[in-house]
Amino acid sequence: MTAYLKAMRHYFDFKGRASRAEFWLFTLFVILFGIVTATIDIALGFADEGALVFTGLLSITHVIPSLAVSVRRLHDTDKSGWWLLIGLTGIGQIVLVVLYLLPPTEGPNRFGPAPRGQQGAYMANSGPQGA
Repeated sequence: MTAYLKAMRHYFDFKGRASRAEFWLFTLFVILFGIVTATIDIALGFADEGALVFTGLLSITHVIPSLAVSVRRLHDTDKSGWWLLIGLTGIGQIVLVVLYLLPPTEGPNRFGPAPRGQQGAYMANSGPQGA
């Protein structure tokens, strides 16, 4: 829930970086909320009229944060947010999923410092091996 709230706090923030956890947990919560709202719409009979009211509201309120967290996730892999445009092609969706799954660049990159929590992992692994 923290990752979802963090992404929502950065509603219009297309700068900086988002960790894999922030991106995937936000995505998971949006999918789960979508299932819940679709179920409510169906139970209330909105699906029969072709207007999924609650699902539509969820979609409208989450378009910008979804784009923002996607751009920040691409930044974490040192890719420009313009890579989102590849998703407009058929195979592009698969390419984006692969990019979202990539490990982050270590330390700061051209889009800013590593998201909080990632720097400690690098520091822990930077010592002598086998000691």
